[in-house]
Formats: sequence, C-alpha cells, structure tokens
Amino acid sequence: MELQLALDLVDIPQAKEVVKEVEAYIDIVEIGTPVVINEGLRAVKEIKDAFPHLKVLADLKVMDAAGYEVMKASEAGADIVTILGVAEDMTIKGAVEEAKKQGKKILVDMIGVKNLEQRAKEVDAFGVDYICVHTGYDLQAVGKNSFEDLQIIKRVVKYAKTAVAGGIKLSTLPDVVKSQPDLVIVGGGITSEKDKKAVAAEMQKMVKQGTPV
Repeated sequence: MELQLALDLVDIPQAKEVVKEVEAYIDIVEIGTPVVINEGLRAVKEIKDAFPHLKVLADLKVMDAAGYEVMKASEAGADIVTILGVAEDMTIKGAVEEAKKQGKKILVDMIGVKNLEQRAKEVDAFGVDYICVHTGYDLQAVGKNSFEDLQIIKRVVKYAKTAVAGGIKLSTLPDVVKSQPDLVIVGGGITSEKDKKAVAAEMQKMVKQGTPV
C-alpha cells in the first residue's frame, strides 16, 4: 500500500517546502489540477527535479487528446498521469497506449462516474494501471466520502491497482486501510495540519502496517 500526497492549493515554492517536510513518509507526490492550471507542467518538472527519488503524479484529469497530453506530462517528468473515467473509451485507450510507449502509468479518476461498478469493469479491461474512487471537494462539502465506492471497485477490478482519494484524514484512515486499496491519496489531511511531518509519519505507519505481507 502506498501513500500519495496531493498538493492542490500551493505554488511551486510552497509545494517544494511541503514535500521537503514529508518526503521521508510518502511514495508519490501529486501535482494537483489547480497547481497545473496555475503553474503549468513546469510544476511537475520542478518537483521531479527537486525530488527525483519520489514518483510524481500529474493530475491532468485528461478528457480528450489523451495521447498528446500524456506525452507532454511524461516529457515534464510525470511518472503517473490521470485521466477521467467519464472520458470516451478511445481516449482512455489512447492514454494507455502513449503511457506504455513512454514507460509511464495511467490512473483513471472515477469522479462523476454514475455506474461505478460497470465503468470500473470496462476501464479495467483497457489496461490502465490504477482505478481511483474520488469524492471531490464539492461532494465532501455535503458529507460524502469514497469508502463505500472503494468496496465496489475492490470487488470488480481484476487487473488494475485500486486507489482512493477525497477527504481522508488521520481519523478516517483506519477505515480506508481496512478496505486494502493499493494507493491512499491524502491532500488536506496532511497539508492543512500544523505538524505535517508528524501526521505524515503516523499515516505512513498505518498504511505500511495495513499492507498484508
């Protein structure tokens, strides 16, 4: 089980500061969509250059022209690129094809997918690397979380690794770990804490202890 830190509301210098604080406890750094919108793929490049030992995920939420966008992200140093589960089948297949060519990985974000079980099965067959259930900010605001959705995809996904994102905090992490996702994605649960290092260390401990040997 891996731990991914999602950086959303920061610029590049702030991103570097946060990663420096918690780098010993995370496996993947996510350059969130708002950062990519504000800073461009330069953010991916600078974080990868500064922390070459960490995997970097570019949260592009690709919806179209996937081959091109995956190629550009991978040129910037991204190890993993996100594409939306609601995208066209051809788009997802194009993303997978380009990622394989570049030696990179694709994470499908299931945000907004209506029939989760059916779409997870379909997407799984396209050869993607991760399928992620994701409760976005707007649904978190009304008290939703991704834990039930995680159970659904764990049941049907055969090939891809499973990931979970959206509002995960130290207090809710034990429930997440019980469901055994391959990747746990935490944003504000670390970044909004005063002692980021201590929280990340505690989370890493739970994630690693929760991984069956």
